[in-house]
Amino acid sequence: MPPRPALPFSFIPPPSHERRARHSAAKAAVCAATLLLTLLAALLSPGPASAAAAGPCDLYAAGRTPCVAAHSTVRALYASYNGPLYQVRRSSDNATRNIGVVAAGGVANAAVQDSLCAGTDCVITWVYDQSGHGNNLGYQGPGGVGGSDTAAKATSESLTVGGGKAYSLHINPRNSYWRDGHLTGVPTGSAPEGMYMVTSGTHVNSGCCFDYGNSETTRKADGPGAMDAINFSRSCWFGGCSGSGPWVQADLEYGLYPGGSTSWNPNQRAFPVKFVTATLKNNGTSRFAIKGGNAQSGSLTTLYDGSLPRGYSPMKKQGAIILGSGGDCCIGNTNLSAGTFYEGAITSGYPSDATENAVQADIAAAGYR
Repeated sequence: MPPRPALPFSFIPPPSHERRARHSAAKAAVCAATLLLTLLAALLSPGPASAAAAGPCDLYAAGRTPCVAAHSTVRALYASYNGPLYQVRRSSDNATRNIGVVAAGGVANAAVQDSLCAGTDCVITWVYDQSGHGNNLGYQGPGGVGGSDTAAKATSESLTVGGGKAYSLHINPRNSYWRDGHLTGVPTGSAPEGMYMVTSGTHVNSGCCFDYGNSETTRKADGPGAMDAINFSRSCWFGGCSGSGPWVQADLEYGLYPGGSTSWNPNQRAFPVKFVTATLKNNGTSRFAIKGGNAQSGSLTTLYDGSLPRGYSPMKKQGAIILGSGGDCCIGNTNLSAGTFYEGAITSGYPSDATENAVQADIAAAGYR
């Protein structure tokens, strides 16, 4: 490095008011950094969930991979979220009601659903996007977003989260949800993205295809790389699977991939536990990773982290969102899969392992029971 040239004048200290201003700015920066570190420490510390605790999408945002879609029927995914989680419709008179949270950042207000649905059947017609992008999921059927399916029954499964009662989105064959999000933030083409969902290892089948993630706007099978979605099922697309599942795989269109090729991935493992965290991330050009874990405790297991399958680089994502079905469903056909959805999100950008670990810690602390 060349020597620094001498200043052509003598250094004169700034006036006292400038020194005070610089000192105040430096102090403010230190305080901000301290606050951020304190917040992150609070997020990562185990303990009971509360309205003040940050959620998964706060953690993704802190990791510079913000959520562009955030869905749940059981809780807020941001500490500040105080809007509706989903909409129910009762069969007796088709009255609808939005189900929100008990408090900002908290769990679902299931009492509102119980009141509306007492003595009659209810279905879930919309699952609202908490991210602010408007990526609300409607059921794929008449009266919804079009298609041949029906809305899922709203009272199939109740549970507790953070000590409060909630209801899951309990998908059976002929239930599915969809949104065209290609103009509202969902990554397209080879743009990197990540996603996660909390699902169930005890309500699954081998029907095609219990997915959550990025899919075709056409709702047709448009070729390799047109999809980038988590699949959780007992479906073994290419054969050679170990055991009976269920497994976390990647639905990239034209196949469910357990790893980077059509060969069965020896690092895959089944997750038959009640509550499962499943993650998928894809940089769009060369690499993707699949992880799974117990949503009640423990860390994520990396099932695959490596090259995209041959023919899938670059990705050709279209930016629709599917929940409960495959990409070529459900305009003229119907969904064949079964599965349970509690919460999930899609991010812009490729999340770090540290961010995904923090999200898993938050889920474990949420208190799924």
